[in-house]
Amino acid sequence: MNTRRLFFALWPDNRQRESLRDPISSVAKSVEGRHVDRRDWHITLAFIGPFPENRVPILHEKAAEIDVEPFRLSLDRMEFWPRAKVAVITAPVVPPEMQRLVDQLSAMLAKVGIQPEERRFRPHITVVRNARTFATERLVRRATVEWSSFELIESTSGPGGATYVPLKQPF
Repeated sequence: MNTRRLFFALWPDNRQRESLRDPISSVAKSVEGRHVDRRDWHITLAFIGPFPENRVPILHEKAAEIDVEPFRLSLDRMEFWPRAKVAVITAPVVPPEMQRLVDQLSAMLAKVGIQPEERRFRPHITVVRNARTFATERLVRRATVEWSSFELIESTSGPGGATYVPLKQPF
């Protein structure tokens, strides 16, 4: 059986990526490691993992039933996460609308037989992989982005690392 490695995410459009670029680049350039191409920046909402290819349409169907309340997310610091050895840009607060979206996705995944992650949701964008340890830094300018949709993303591994491809139009 063929599987695809999937997750639901906030996937920035070009305008959003541009608004994130300067605040993130200003601090990320000081971090040693492999910088994530900004075309791959995203905020994972719900990780699925390997999923049967023939069942992907059910994810599209169920995700389309979720109503997204628009929200603003502010990212204001860069942290080093030692377990994954990554530098991430994080948000100090999870907007209630975003938490409801994460909760709805988790409930939907449970209904289709996927055990949702049990750890606390922490919105972040990974900006450097294989990063060296550093102290948490505040962004010079807070990055605030408005969201009103999410996407199903496929992660594929290649020689240069993972690449991400949205599988359908935003929900």
